[in-house]
Amino acid sequence: MMTTREILLQANSVKTRAALLSSGQKNAALLAMAEELISSADEILAANAADVVAARGKISDVMIDRLSLNKSRIEGMADGIRQVAALPDPVGNVLDRVVRPSGIVVQKVSVPLGVVAIIYESRPNVTSDAAALCLKSGNACVLRIGKEAYRSAAAIVAAMRRGLEKTGLPPELVCLVEDTSRQSSADIMTATGLVDLLIPRGGAGLINACVQNAKVPCIQTGTGICHVYVEASADQNMALNIIENAKTSRPSVCNAMEVCLVDGAIAEGFLPKLWQRLVADRAQNKVLLKLDGRAYEILKGRENCVPAGEADFDTEFLDYIMAVKVVDCVREAVEHIAVHSTAHSDCIVTQNSAAADYFVGAVDSAAVYVNASTRFTDGGEFGLGCEMGISTQKLHARGPMGLKELTTYKYVVRGNGQIR
Repeated sequence: MMTTREILLQANSVKTRAALLSSGQKNAALLAMAEELISSADEILAANAADVVAARGKISDVMIDRLSLNKSRIEGMADGIRQVAALPDPVGNVLDRVVRPSGIVVQKVSVPLGVVAIIYESRPNVTSDAAALCLKSGNACVLRIGKEAYRSAAAIVAAMRRGLEKTGLPPELVCLVEDTSRQSSADIMTATGLVDLLIPRGGAGLINACVQNAKVPCIQTGTGICHVYVEASADQNMALNIIENAKTSRPSVCNAMEVCLVDGAIAEGFLPKLWQRLVADRAQNKVLLKLDGRAYEILKGRENCVPAGEADFDTEFLDYIMAVKVVDCVREAVEHIAVHSTAHSDCIVTQNSAAADYFVGAVDSAAVYVNASTRFTDGGEFGLGCEMGISTQKLHARGPMGLKELTTYKYVVRGNGQIR
């Protein structure tokens, strides 16, 4: 087994090669990687089946869904790579240009970061998304996946490496860390000089560990305590559709809503409708509603309705669980979000343009929605092809991280003998 440091050194040995690749070379390699994923589907599915069997009983059914692959999901991974190939090359763009009085020409030019390391949990599709985005942006990537999905990731990486080799590129452009213990994560976090950017993708524990312990540059991503506020003027059927989608379409992802705020002016009428939609009408995967005092008074005695605990408005459930609170106005909703949000994605459902404008201006999250599900916070849905993660910080990158967010810039200065 190669050590994590040896793998990081391999990636560093090819990062200059990656930076100098032409758009044509990168696109040809990406298309070959996509084809290899499809042709290796049986091998990938067999590895994934072994991961799922080993994980059952150790992780929740919702997390098993995140881990599981099928042919449709593999085809989706390949399509994601093809979409990245079709996007404009983010490298070598002149972002700014000025001619100084001395005659020197100063250009600000987009360039790759170098070696991008991604530590992520049991989502095998992140493997192909990350590799595709790194390659197209001229970076080498080092992938470190959780042990529950290691077999799946290894099969995916092996397929993508075959695609790289078929187009004459070094397989070390896409590396997978072999050690799945916590030590390998620590080794990456402290690999000063070998990692140009570290991106954690996973739960709050992983993200906090990276932010607190990393000695290499690190992006804070993705814990999603996402809110939907139903304002007094909202089209209530629209609100129910948005909430059902945001909560139940895939509750295990970071853009799923966790908290519903309901305006007190409509709570008596709206909350029973919400209960009907999320509990009574669902034959399976009924949502457990954790209700603040005012909401509980309206819904108490009904199935799946319990009083909210102290921590429930600060919890990313990643399950069929939702906290509900009654607020008196848009300002109170914004104040609640300011205290409890993780600055990921928050939504207002309203027909009142003044309320919408206030919400958009006052809520300080990476994505702020008016009358649309938070589930759209996704690289593919934002037109980025796919994404590396959702940045919830403000420096360098914010929101879904696509190709542009995996580049930096340098100043290129041209003259004809000027001296100062």
